[in-house]
Amino acid sequence: MSEFEPNNSQPGLSVQEDAAKTNALIAYGLMAAGLFTGIFWFVGAFWGMIKASEARGTRFEDHFKNISTIFWWGLLFTIIGFITLFFIVGYFILIGVWIWSVFKLVKGIANITSNRSYYP
Repeated sequence: MSEFEPNNSQPGLSVQEDAAKTNALIAYGLMAAGLFTGIFWFVGAFWGMIKASEARGTRFEDHFKNISTIFWWGLLFTIIGFITLFFIVGYFILIGVWIWSVFKLVKGIANITSNRSYYP
C-alpha cells in the first residue's frame, strides 16, 4: 500500500478481520430489524451463515456461530410457540424467545463493536 492510499480498516485489525466484523455487523443489524419485520430475520441469518466461512481464523468467528444459534433456536421455539398458542403457554414461549433473541443480539453487537469475540 502506498503512503497516499487511505487505510479504511480499523486500527489493529487485519483485512480479513475487518471484513468479518463488517459482515457480522450487517447480519446482526438485519436480524435486529427482523425482530420487528420478520423477513430481515431470515436475511440476516442467511447472510451470517454464508459469510461465516470468510471469518474462519479471526477473533470474530464465534459471532457467526452466535448468529446461527440465535436463528435456529429462535426458529424452533417460535414454531413451538405458535403451535401452543391455543394453550396460553405459547404466548409466554414467544415472549421468551423474543427477549432471549434481543439479549443475544445486543451482547453480540456490544462485543463486536469493542473488537472482542462473542465467547470469552
